[in-house]
Amino acid sequence: MQIFLDTANIDQIKQAAGLGIISGVTTNPSLLAKETTADYETVTKKICSIIDGPVSVEVLSETADEMIKEARIKAKWAPNVNIKIPITPDGLTATSVLSEEGIDVNMTLCFSANQALLGALAGAAYVSIFVGRLDDVGQDGMQVVEDTIKILANYPDLEAQVIAASIRNPMHVTYAAMAGADVATVPYAVLMQMIQHPLTDAGIKRFLDDWKKVANK
Repeated sequence: MQIFLDTANIDQIKQAAGLGIISGVTTNPSLLAKETTADYETVTKKICSIIDGPVSVEVLSETADEMIKEARIKAKWAPNVNIKIPITPDGLTATSVLSEEGIDVNMTLCFSANQALLGALAGAAYVSIFVGRLDDVGQDGMQVVEDTIKILANYPDLEAQVIAASIRNPMHVTYAAMAGADVATVPYAVLMQMIQHPLTDAGIKRFLDDWKKVANK
């Protein structure tokens, strides 16, 4: 499973990239507004200069024609940009056109296996299932991920990769990997939590303390 970083914070992206475990980045206007006053294009190009893998950039238009025009412009910002389009009737229309043009689409805001299936049928390169938001309303978000993976496995000609999105904690990542998700896109804080464990810290301290005793003999 690949791990994407879900942020528009350049410092976080640099630090995560330095770990050698990040394959891509997902952004959206909310993340951008939270981190910087710079325009979307400037931030995206900066991210793409740090990360070689896919960088998802969201369209802000609502009609198919406008989505297509906007996507064509944003796809030219960098070779590794892919376009996030919401699962709506217009979004599906735009996705089917853009995929034929060779523009990778990340079909976002999927909350059911049916929505993800439709995104795959429209030619999306990725379908993003928002696990945490489903959990928030009392539904099992990871079950939707599992169902989607099972469905797409039945149809090898559908090449969409499944992204477990809206990740809230390290266990979400564990469950996504167990389910066979292609990607988990995680906030920086969750990534750091995945690295840490109190027994690791205790083990390091013990090794250092023991070495000091040996060195002082």
